[in-house]
Amino acid sequence: MKISRLLPALAVAVALAVPAAQAKDWKKVVIATEGAYAPYNMHAPDGKLIGFEIDLALDVCKRVNLTCEFVAQDWNGIIPGLNAGKYDAIMSGMSITAKRLEVIDFTRPYSNSPTTFAVMKESPLAAMPDSGVRVSLDDKAAMDKAIKDLAPALKGKVIGVQVSTIQADLLNTYFKGVTEIRTYPTTEEHDLDLQAGRVDAALASTSYFASTLSKPGGDQMKLSGPLFTGGLLGKGTGIGLRKSDADLKALLDKGLNEALADGTIKTLSLKWFKVDISPPS
Repeated sequence: MKISRLLPALAVAVALAVPAAQAKDWKKVVIATEGAYAPYNMHAPDGKLIGFEIDLALDVCKRVNLTCEFVAQDWNGIIPGLNAGKYDAIMSGMSITAKRLEVIDFTRPYSNSPTTFAVMKESPLAAMPDSGVRVSLDDKAAMDKAIKDLAPALKGKVIGVQVSTIQADLLNTYFKGVTEIRTYPTTEEHDLDLQAGRVDAALASTSYFASTLSKPGGDQMKLSGPLFTGGLLGKGTGIGLRKSDADLKALLDKGLNEALADGTIKTLSLKWFKVDISPPS
C-alpha cells in the first residue's frame, strides 16, 4: 500500500527532473516525392524534380525561412521512409485519410480533386452512369446508388490503379469481385496499359488525368463515371510529417495558409493543371 501511494509522487518527481524536450530549430527540410506523378511531381529530361508540388514547396519554404531539399522515393515505401528518418516530409500527391493519420501527421490540405475513371474514347465505358456528377462517399444514399449504377458497366472489366493509393482502396472496398483490379507501381504504367488495350479503364484523381490527357495519345482518352470525393478518399492532399514534428507542421501550415490566401496556390494550379485545385480556405 505504501509503495502504491508513493508511485504517483515519484512519477511527478521524475517528470520534473527530466528537462522538457526542446523544439527543433528547423533551418532545412528534406522532402520526399515520387517523381512519377505528373504534374504534381515528375522528372525533367535532365533528371531534375519539377512539378506543382516542387514549386509550391519552394514557395512555402521561402515564406518560413527554410531551405528545401528534394529526394525521389518510390511510392510504396514512402511512409516507412519518413518514419525511419530518411527525410522530414512527404509531398507526393498524398491524400489525408484516417488510415494514414494512424501512422503519420499532415499539414492542412493544399489541393483537393475528385477521383474518377479514364477510358479510351471508343470504349463501351466512355459513357458510364453519372459521368461528371460529384458523389461523396460520406453520403451513403448517393454512394450506394452510384456503385449500383456502375456495377453492370464494370462487371468483368479490368481496371488499372496505382498500388497503395486511395483509388486502390476505393476499388477494393466497393468493386472487388465485380472487376479485375490490376495494380501498378506508378500511374504512368497504368496509362500505358490503358492506351495499349491491356486494361479497360484506369482510376486516379482528375488533377492527375488533366496532365495525362494533354500528353501525346491523351486525345484518344476521356474521363468517365462519377467524380468521387470524401470518405476513404480523404480530405485533400497535404504534406506528410512524423507525428513528433509538430513544430515543423506549424511552420509549414503557416506557409501554406499564406500561399492559399494570396492566390499563389491557385496560380500554381493553373500553371500545372490548367484548372484550380485549391482547397477551401
